[in-house]
Amino acid sequence: MLVGATPEPGAALAAEETGPPAGYRLQPLLHDLVSTVLAPTSALSGADGQIRASGVQGLFHADARALSLARLLIDGHEPEAIAYLPVGPGHDRFVSLARRLGDPHPDPTVRIERTRQVTPYGMSEQVEIVSTASAPVTATVTIELAGDFAPIEVVKSGGDTTPVAATAEGPGTLVWRSQRSRVVVTGMDARAEIADAPGQIAPARLAWPVTVRPRERVTLRWEAAVTDPAAVVISPSGPVEWSRPRVAAADRRLERLLDRSLDDLRSLRLVEPDAPGDTFLGAGVPWFLTLFGRDSIWAARMLLPLGTELAAGTLRVLARRQGVRTDPASGEAPGKIMHELRRHEFTVEGNGLRLPATYYGTIDATPLWIALLHDAWRWGMPERAVAPLLPHLEAALGWLGEHADPDGDGFVEYIDTSSRGLANQGWKDSGDAVRFRDGSQATAPIALAEVQGYAYQAATGAAALLEAFGRPGAERWREHAAALAARFRDRFWVEGSAGRYPALALDAAKRPVDSLTSNIGHLLGTGLLSAGEEAEVARLLASPAMAGGFGLRTMSADDGGFSPLSYHCGSIWAHDTAIVLAGLARAGFGGQAAGLAEGLLAVGEAFGYRLPELYGGDARDDVGRPLPYPAACRPQAWSAAAAVTIVHAATGLYPDVPEGRVTLRPLAGAPLGAVSAHGLRVAGHEVGVEVDAAGRAEVTGLPADLRIEDLAQPAR
Repeated sequence: MLVGATPEPGAALAAEETGPPAGYRLQPLLHDLVSTVLAPTSALSGADGQIRASGVQGLFHADARALSLARLLIDGHEPEAIAYLPVGPGHDRFVSLARRLGDPHPDPTVRIERTRQVTPYGMSEQVEIVSTASAPVTATVTIELAGDFAPIEVVKSGGDTTPVAATAEGPGTLVWRSQRSRVVVTGMDARAEIADAPGQIAPARLAWPVTVRPRERVTLRWEAAVTDPAAVVISPSGPVEWSRPRVAAADRRLERLLDRSLDDLRSLRLVEPDAPGDTFLGAGVPWFLTLFGRDSIWAARMLLPLGTELAAGTLRVLARRQGVRTDPASGEAPGKIMHELRRHEFTVEGNGLRLPATYYGTIDATPLWIALLHDAWRWGMPERAVAPLLPHLEAALGWLGEHADPDGDGFVEYIDTSSRGLANQGWKDSGDAVRFRDGSQATAPIALAEVQGYAYQAATGAAALLEAFGRPGAERWREHAAALAARFRDRFWVEGSAGRYPALALDAAKRPVDSLTSNIGHLLGTGLLSAGEEAEVARLLASPAMAGGFGLRTMSADDGGFSPLSYHCGSIWAHDTAIVLAGLARAGFGGQAAGLAEGLLAVGEAFGYRLPELYGGDARDDVGRPLPYPAACRPQAWSAAAAVTIVHAATGLYPDVPEGRVTLRPLAGAPLGAVSAHGLRVAGHEVGVEVDAAGRAEVTGLPADLRIEDLAQPAR
């Protein structure tokens, strides 16, 4: 409604009827915050470096907030920020001014340089006061501190939190304790102060009196150490599991995006305490910094061009937690791969969501686990690493054949029978994600289009593995895949104003959910579609309704449910766009793939080369730059991994180590131009690929037993 307009009769009543229910809480926004991360610890602050007692700001460890306030004051005033400078994984710098100090003229003469270093078990800060004033400057520097140990799900839901009182245990030491963890803050040469008022808990303080002479600087240091023996995820101690390739590109944005993304991926590495050698990637900061089946699998799959070690660790971690029983409350079933790992039940206030600590409510993690094992084997994962996972492969196939299709119609489908789990269990898992073309919502059980593609790919990949390792069942799964493809072709394809395309899903009544969505792009490269069908899909995905923003919209702008800032019905997800551009590139649709890649590069530039989880699906002509989705995670594993996917698609290197061959299909021409990447890994060997502007490629470093079987023409 316009300001000053008079509401029409009944307008207030309509607002009451359609507004949020009583007690509804708003999820805090975080698009304008800075995340400094070294998993499982993260600090979320304003761009000025201040951690204020507001929203999702704080120092988090694992799945709880350790400190809810860390505010720097100079003589009781906040300094004025002028710059935020990312330094590296877990390392950021903030520059501000103290204009109340120093010489009385317009040029600032006292500035504050605040350098933050996050470690897996806490955070340290160095605060430097730098003066160019003509006389000594005297001030009191204070850090205000508070802690609440709030669980991440309470913070996410905007719930109430209760501050915890600090105790002073030494001249410069403050301690906060909960039943499960402890935070110790130490200020070097500082004075610890606690001044709780009657009936309330006030912030504690570290204070330093300082004098800064002209042309000098004074350095102050403080640190927070978190002890949390019950955390279910910890930091790995070994070296990073993937290579850091040397990339040069005509479009320099690709180099910058890759550098920042690899730093972010390094900061998201995690292991379980009882398996310190098996690294996986936490899904994202702040909500999902833990093991997520789908997210961790996709991120590892996208990083295969840099080595197979991360894939091996991810596969083993998930195999150890593979389902062994049937439990509707958790979604567990024999052979099923889990969705999410937490310390305790994950309860989100206001929407009835109550997920067990180990939750299996995902329809796609199991076929994606199989696909990751198969792809890692093709990239050269050693047989000694593949063989121990084959019993888990057979168990996953057991789930696919016996539990994934409860009504026996031949499609993989889901329904939450617990009434407190996720209503939608594909990657678009928000409650309103599955909509018809007119905007109405589908009813479960739901069979998603892309999941049928994953299932087809899992069946054919598993058949190849079973055959290669002399295990039975290969022919059965090839027949299963062929039958699934025939059923899909018969039941999923629909006609719309833009042409013929696969529906998003089948609903409970087996009606095609006829919206046009990005989900169908995930079918490219799975083998489920014929070459002609892939061409139909590629054409529609490149249409302005789908690709008119900065990447690929999750839903067509022509559909009734489209909203550019919805979570899954019109926004753009970096990983989704990357998966589809990879499928387009491999299928030979290079022009469409390059267009999506350019969109991601533009997004990287707009967001400081740290790709967010998702962003607005507005048309480029309307907004000029991508709009943030205000609750998106940054950094996020599969978003950061999208940069590797762009490099991989541009170089077009597709190895099949067991078959002794490599296929090349690089992207060519605008908008990416020439690209070279040295330090890719195939079967443990460092490989280089150089692609000129015309798409001609040269490969160096391949193992002697691999041949370039098909030097394909540049992709279309």
